Amino acid sequence: MSFSISTLSNYTKENEAQLVTSSVLGAKTAALIKSAGNVMVGVKSAETINIMDTDAFFQAGGTCGWNASGTTSFTQRTVTVGKIKVQEALCPKALEAKYLQKALPTGSQYDSIPFEQDYSDRKAKTIASQLETALWQGDTASANGNLNKFDGFIKLIGAASGVVDANVSGYISGAPLSSITAANVVSLFDGIYKAIPAKVVAADDMVIVCGMDTFRTYTIALKNANMFNYAFDGKADTEFVLPGTSIKVVALQGLNGTNDLYAMRLSNLFLGTDLLNEEEKFEIFFAKEADEVRFAAEFKMGVNVAFPDEIVKVAI
Repeated sequence: MSFSISTLSNYTKENEAQLVTSSVLGAKTAALIKSAGNVMVGVKSAETINIMDTDAFFQAGGTCGWNASGTTSFTQRTVTVGKIKVQEALCPKALEAKYLQKALPTGSQYDSIPFEQDYSDRKAKTIASQLETALWQGDTASANGNLNKFDGFIKLIGAASGVVDANVSGYISGAPLSSITAANVVSLFDGIYKAIPAKVVAADDMVIVCGMDTFRTYTIALKNANMFNYAFDGKADTEFVLPGTSIKVVALQGLNGTNDLYAMRLSNLFLGTDLLNEEEKFEIFFAKEADEVRFAAEFKMGVNVAFPDEIVKVAI
């Protein structure tokens, strides 16, 4: 809620020209869902994904008469959004005794922070990074304040009926697996591919997603097995095509540390929000009554899937 500067010594002479920031990953999952056109806008609390399905029974022709058959059904799945805000109070006067004093304007009253652009860029990227994790690992029962605002895909898919579990014998040799290693990761991905329902395996937007840690293990295993016949599509660190197929393997920050993998159509994922890209909008203003600069952002976010029976998972 304020500047943390206890580890800095009082100012002598340091390089004050540039604040060095570490790399922050963006919310790739949200971008993938947006690319599929499945963003539900104007969601204040909850909204349903409305699903229609129908069958068709072939009958013998060549005769008169009417013999009705078949059923058209309507079902719903609900996207419930979490209401989130980020607020921080910044006192520029706290910087006067540190090397950052060189960035402050002359005088004793400050109505802004000197590195506002760097700060706002970093803050927006951090919010995006934390949202990326929440989109997958969110759980309203979690004690983690960054994860308990809405349920993520892992919890929602885990609770849905019809999801295909590939971590069983018949798909993966020696299943169920208790860990992902270089020795079993290739057969693991092959097993997920084998478990994808036939009706969607050829879908243009079918992907296999995993954490970046699992992705690296898989890449190294393929390299060590001299399987160099896979294409990187210019994104060697985050995705490539599963060898022998047209399905992309995509690494996502939100699945890091989970050992979870999923095969699904991107068009099966839905994201709900009140205002498109609202998480990117924020305000930095001077609060005169408190003599401090404040940061404020507020948005809504939630997710769900439409067809659980088209999803393959491995949760280890």
